[in-house]
Formats: sequence, C-alpha cells, structure tokens
Amino acid sequence: MFDINYIELFKNLPPEIAVMLIAFIPIAELRVSIPIALGVYKMSAAAAMFWSALADIIISAVIIYSLGPIYKKLAGKLKIIDRFFAWLFKRTRKRFYRKYEVWGSIALMLFVAIPLPVTGAWTGSLASWLFGIPKSKSLFYISLGVIMSAVIVTLISLGVFSIF
Repeated sequence: MFDINYIELFKNLPPEIAVMLIAFIPIAELRVSIPIALGVYKMSAAAAMFWSALADIIISAVIIYSLGPIYKKLAGKLKIIDRFFAWLFKRTRKRFYRKYEVWGSIALMLFVAIPLPVTGAWTGSLASWLFGIPKSKSLFYISLGVIMSAVIVTLISLGVFSIF
C-alpha cells in the first residue's frame, strides 16, 4: 500500500512489534500486517491474528477516547471550520440517529469486519465518534469487527478461500 516497504521499515524489530506497528498504520491495518506476519515472519495463523487484531483494537481505543478531547481543544480556533462541523454533526446525527438505534452497532461491526480499504478500525472509530455512539459500546463492536476481519484476512492469506 502506497509503495511502503513495511518489511524494510521494521526489519530491526521483533516480529510481533513489527506486525503491530504495521497494523497501526491507517489503510494498511491488519489487511497488510496479517499477510506479512504469515509470509515474511512465518508466524502461526493464531499469532498473526492476535498481534494484528490487538494493534487494531488498541488504535481504536486511542481514537475513540481521544478524538473528542482533541476536537474540543481545537474547536474555536477557526470559526468557519467550527460552523461547518457543527452543521455536519447536527445534520448527520439528526438524519441517522434512528437508523443507528436499530442497526448501528451491528452495522458498525460489519463495516469494520469488511477487509477493504477505508472500512477498518480507523474509519469505524471515526464514524462512531461522529455518530455519537457511546465509547464503550463502540469499542466493543469495533473489536468484534476487527476479530472478524482478522479471521477473514487470515483465511484469504492462507488460501482457504479467495475473493476472486
């Protein structure tokens, strides 16, 4: 992804740390870390899933619990940005809150579980904040989605099934 040589970048680190650092990277996440863990570091499937999913869950928790305070600290610095985001958040929450009440948590979990670019833990964590989903509930459903995604990516990487 983006022509980054992850193996070279983290070559002097223990495999578990390297895999976690790759999984921390937006877009790459466990979609890249699991195949590298299996192919380059020759980790077992369980170890590849564990270290990759752990990293994705950690970064989700960091985003979920820090995004609000960071936004509050930066809010008020540029009035036009504040007005735009206030309008966007109010409109989005008003239009989609009832849908979230019915499908939100499951939809969030499935969104994170789909191993495609921009559908992982980073985006799911940002979306949960945008829609005002309670932090602990967000982390729980995002974690379930991460675990499901780890299983899917591992099975694809092992050739158990293919996407094409």
